[in-house]
Formats: sequence, C-alpha cells, structure tokens
Amino acid sequence: MNYILFDGPSRNNLLPFTYTRPVADIRIGILTIREKWELYLGSTTTTVTEEYLSDKYPMVEMEQNVMINASYLPNDELVAMITDLSENQAIFKDEDVIAFYTKESQEEVNFDTYEAIEYTESLLKVENTWDIFSKNGEAIQDDFELLTTNRKSQPIPATVNTIHPESIFIEEGAKLDFVTLNATNGPIYIGKDAEVMEGSVIRGPFALCDHATVKMASKIYGPTTVGPHSKVGGEVTNSVIFAYSNKGHDGFLGNSVIGEWCNLGADTNNSNLKNNYAEVRLWDYQTEGFAKTGLQFCGLMMGDHSKCGINTMFNTGTVVGVSANIFGSGFPRNFVPSFSWGGSSGFTTYLTKKAFEVAEVVMSRRDIKFTAQDAAILEHVFEETKRFRRE
Repeated sequence: MNYILFDGPSRNNLLPFTYTRPVADIRIGILTIREKWELYLGSTTTTVTEEYLSDKYPMVEMEQNVMINASYLPNDELVAMITDLSENQAIFKDEDVIAFYTKESQEEVNFDTYEAIEYTESLLKVENTWDIFSKNGEAIQDDFELLTTNRKSQPIPATVNTIHPESIFIEEGAKLDFVTLNATNGPIYIGKDAEVMEGSVIRGPFALCDHATVKMASKIYGPTTVGPHSKVGGEVTNSVIFAYSNKGHDGFLGNSVIGEWCNLGADTNNSNLKNNYAEVRLWDYQTEGFAKTGLQFCGLMMGDHSKCGINTMFNTGTVVGVSANIFGSGFPRNFVPSFSWGGSSGFTTYLTKKAFEVAEVVMSRRDIKFTAQDAAILEHVFEETKRFRRE
C-alpha cells in the first residue's frame, strides 16, 4: 500500500512553520510527524501539500493509496485501522477525516460514497502552533516508547546524577558527564552523537535529538525538545526547537517553538506570562489579527531562518515569521512579518538577495547546500507575506 500524508485544514493554523514545510514535517516529541508515521507503518510516505512546496516535498501516487491527515499523530490502534482499510472506506473522528483509501484516477473524493469508520478513542492532534509545545510531553512519552521498547540504553556514565534512571535512554555516541538528569515527570532521551555538557541540569520529559548539544550549566525544564544538530544553553522550559537552530547562550526561552536555521543572540529572553496573568493572544494569519489561545503561558513562535541579536526581548505571545532579522533595544511588536529587518524602532524589508546570502553561509557551515528549491520556496513566502510588511 502507498501512504500519502496530506496537510489538511490545520495547515494555515500552523503558520509560520508550514510556510516552509508540510504539516508532516513538523517536529513534536522526539520525531517529526512523518518519522512517526513511517516507523509505525514500516513504509516511506510522500506528501500532498501546497504547490510551491511540492518540488521539494513531492507526492508519489500509485494505483492504491491511503491518504492520512498529517495533523494526527499515530498510535497502534489507529495504525491497525488504517492498514486494514479497503476501497471506499474512510476513518473519521467527529467530523474530521483521519484517513481514507483512494485510487490514482480519483480527481476529487466524495465522502458520501464512502463507508465511514468512526475512531472513538483519544488522539494527539497538532492543529495550532501552540499545540507543538503544549502537547510535547505526551508526544515525547509516545516516541520514547516507540524508539526504546526492547532496546537497551548505552550505560549512564558514573559521573551523571540520575533520578529514575530506568526512564533515561542514551543512544550510541552520546557524550555526557557531570550532569543531573531527573526523569521523575517524564522520560529523558539523548540521541546519537548528542552532547550534554558538564554542569547542566535537566528535568524530563526531554528529548535531545541526534547530534544536538546542551551547552555548559544549562537549566532545562520539560517537556522540551532540542532538534537534530541544534544547540541550546541558558534556561529553557516547555519548548520545541526544530533542527539546525541555536540558542547557545544564557537567556530564557519558555513555552515556545523555534523553527529551523534560527539563531537567538546571547541573553535573548522571551516572556511567557503576561503581567496581568491574562489569556495570551497570538497573531492569526487567517484572520490577520490577534486571536485567543486559551493559554496563560505562551511565548515565542519563530519561523525558519529567522535571527535575533544579543539582548533581544520578546513580549508574551510573539509571532516571528520566516527569515526575519531582529535587533536593537526595546521590545519588537508581537507580530514580526516574514523578511522583516529591524526592531522596536521599526522595520524595513529584508530583501531576498541578502537573506539568501546569509542562508547559504549558515547552511554551508553544517555542510548543507542552500538549493534552488529552497530559494524558490522562500521567494514564494516573500511574495505571499508582502502585505504584512510596513515600510
């Protein structure tokens, strides 16, 4: 069977992260949503996403296909139902389509002709940006079990202080000495060739993905994920950092999501709680205004390739788009559009030529090429977000 992950109606709620990737490639827990599905299904997947992303994330269609809503995270029961699907069957939860069987020749799907199978159990669903951090603890637990069941951890070094070591798993090549790991509230996963430098104190649930680094004397509260090849230092609580991003210095990051290829300058701090303890509102790309989140704690949402200078301060519930460059004293406003250059005193447009030069240098440092596909995606984002920028 051929499995295809589709973005679904939540895609626009997950901007700015879905400007540069399908919903399936969002990281929550230890793995991306795609990686979870592929492990459960024992199969590779392709994607139905926005047309401008399809060169980099193509769809492969075959005679028999099962389409899966990428907003939903897999579990054993759901996967068993999906692999048992036959023609003209679809799985629903409430009014949401989770998965359906389709033929290559079908241009449009009329679900009135399908046999509806209702999924009644609870499921993890990523439908808003803040779900990425607020549901991260459950996702870490699920991924930890998926990745470590019937496997043996590398030995925990003698210099490491541990609480509940049975809930700590260390992959091959990981380095850690003279650190404290407390897995009382959830598991701690240390990926391949990752490093936790001396003096760091970590409370689970926590995931340090392959080749990632926790800098010296860091304080990390779960549920937190540090993506592959990313670096983190200072104080972090309940945040998800995607791959290849750096928060390498002191400063506080809380209840936040940081995309790929981001860099937070030394002593960058974000607020995750309003002074009046009121509900946090976040920029909504669909309504083009600020919308309620239902959360008291909510910090920074930063899209791919964005950077901020030293001593940057972010207000509670700040959304930064793709490829923004923020610097200077004072608080920038709570919504920083993509390709913005500046800070609290105002912004100008960060032209793609300059932004691409930086992206090329940043990516080459990690031996990754900034491709024509990457440039085309960012050019599209630049044009699509033009209306948000004020000169």
